[in-house]
Amino acid sequence: MSRLEAKKPPLFISEPLTKDTVRQSLSLLSRIFKSCYGPAGRLKQLHNGVGGCVCTSSQSSAILRHLSVSDPVLRVLTASVQNHVSRFSDCGLFTAILCCSLIESFRSLNVASCIVIKITRHLLSLCMDYLKSEACGCRVSVDFCSIETLACLVRSVLTSKPACMLNKTEVDHLTTLVLKAFLFTVPCHAEANAVLGKCVIVPVKGRRVMDSTVLPGLLIETPEIQLEKPLAVKRTDSNMIKIALFCVSLSGDGFNPEEGTIAVHHGFSLEMSELNQLLYLGKQLVNDGVGLVVCQKVIHPSLKQYLKENHVMAVDRAGLSLMEPLSQMTGSKPIAITHVLSPGCYGSLKDVSIQSFGSKHFVHLIPEDTVICSLILCNRSETAWDELKRVCETAEHVLQLTMKEPLALLGGGCTETHLASYIRRKSSNLSTSTFKDLGCSQTQHQLVADGFCRSLESVALSLNHDSVEILTDTIYGHCWFVPSGFHSVSNWSDVVSKCGCGIHGNTEDLSWKILQGQPCSPVLQGFPKEPSVKLTDFLTLDCFTAKYSGLQVALETANLILDLSYVIEDQN
Repeated sequence: MSRLEAKKPPLFISEPLTKDTVRQSLSLLSRIFKSCYGPAGRLKQLHNGVGGCVCTSSQSSAILRHLSVSDPVLRVLTASVQNHVSRFSDCGLFTAILCCSLIESFRSLNVASCIVIKITRHLLSLCMDYLKSEACGCRVSVDFCSIETLACLVRSVLTSKPACMLNKTEVDHLTTLVLKAFLFTVPCHAEANAVLGKCVIVPVKGRRVMDSTVLPGLLIETPEIQLEKPLAVKRTDSNMIKIALFCVSLSGDGFNPEEGTIAVHHGFSLEMSELNQLLYLGKQLVNDGVGLVVCQKVIHPSLKQYLKENHVMAVDRAGLSLMEPLSQMTGSKPIAITHVLSPGCYGSLKDVSIQSFGSKHFVHLIPEDTVICSLILCNRSETAWDELKRVCETAEHVLQLTMKEPLALLGGGCTETHLASYIRRKSSNLSTSTFKDLGCSQTQHQLVADGFCRSLESVALSLNHDSVEILTDTIYGHCWFVPSGFHSVSNWSDVVSKCGCGIHGNTEDLSWKILQGQPCSPVLQGFPKEPSVKLTDFLTLDCFTAKYSGLQVALETANLILDLSYVIEDQN
């Protein structure tokens, strides 16, 4: 008999943020996130100690999925960021860096956490109201009648991850493809309950990025297809191809011994019975005028041969991931039975062809109305392809979010420094009644507001990975990067050309201050009516919806962690 061990009492940890281990872990996690941030971010290679796949990435989704975090306080932080990324795909690192910076800034203040939380919620409401207002100086409107701003959004996402290993020509090519794929998924006919289509990414590894392309419809890989023979597919009177979509196996192995024992008469063959049923199904498909059969699983060779002899094309092993887009594209209903078929379960296609990319061969299903498309995505190595796939999926999601809310925020650190300048200006003009409502003194509010602004600025400073100077101007509060080799020059306009987002140039009468190490940010003096750079130029833009949510998630998570008094861990 095994020995019974007495239960251990739970471990109570009071004021977890005061513990050295928590502070050190938080500081390490913050450095990891900051070092990944931006186009010049450093890559991280993650693998476990017992083997398995190795992940090389600077994306928050990949890092958090492979990073093991044991501290319960930090698990709250990482879970919040992962939840944000699962909903919006973008601005995960922004959210994580800001949250870590807020915790580190506020925990050192000699202000009660309840007061800090009240003040930060007030500051957050100021930011939210400003970002939603027409007077906001760090956002631009997105016009879907023009492609330039959309291209800037996609280009900003593609260039933010160095593991993709893209040059300028490849970035421009992929930007065009992602935009084209997105436009394919937008329904041509406006309806009250219109639903966007889907872009399916088809992997082709070991090929040039420039070989990537977009095709309307879906591609199903079929290694056994014979390219030399022309396709003879039965068509309807309207010259369309009727399609049947099966989500059940047609291999003839419907009887599973694990499900129990079946008693049959002597000489009766289960296999022949199943095959006869499949052939009867094939006869019904032929009689119904079906020209294409697609099966999620395997089709019996005899059924395949029968269908082929009757000019019906059979494609099997399509996989679960293609079932939904196939159904949406063709209007067919996935069939889960193999006896009685309803005429309403069939769909239709415009055409079928064969496509080859590298050593892979595909059946190309071409619909009448295109809301489903295939992005054939190529890259030279598996690591670069994996990162590029995640980036393209993020770019597509960003475009979908932008369609719902056609706004974008200025990137390159400019939104963060601009918001910090705005909050400092608003905080310096608050009335006495505001402090009374918040239950704090003016000094306490100033301390918390300064920590909030420094946390915003720390996100912009995280874009600096080469020890260069970062400036902010006194007119717009934008972020400016000094090229390496120039330090403390008398006239900054001689060394800076454009701000981080690219909307302002040094042709204006601007003055700058070094951002790093300064206790306060410049105060905005107003906004000119016309920016110095046209919005159609190459701007760095961020998804408005994702960053707007990320700002909320970062502050709410920081407040939650600051408010933790006890952590109770079960040790059994």
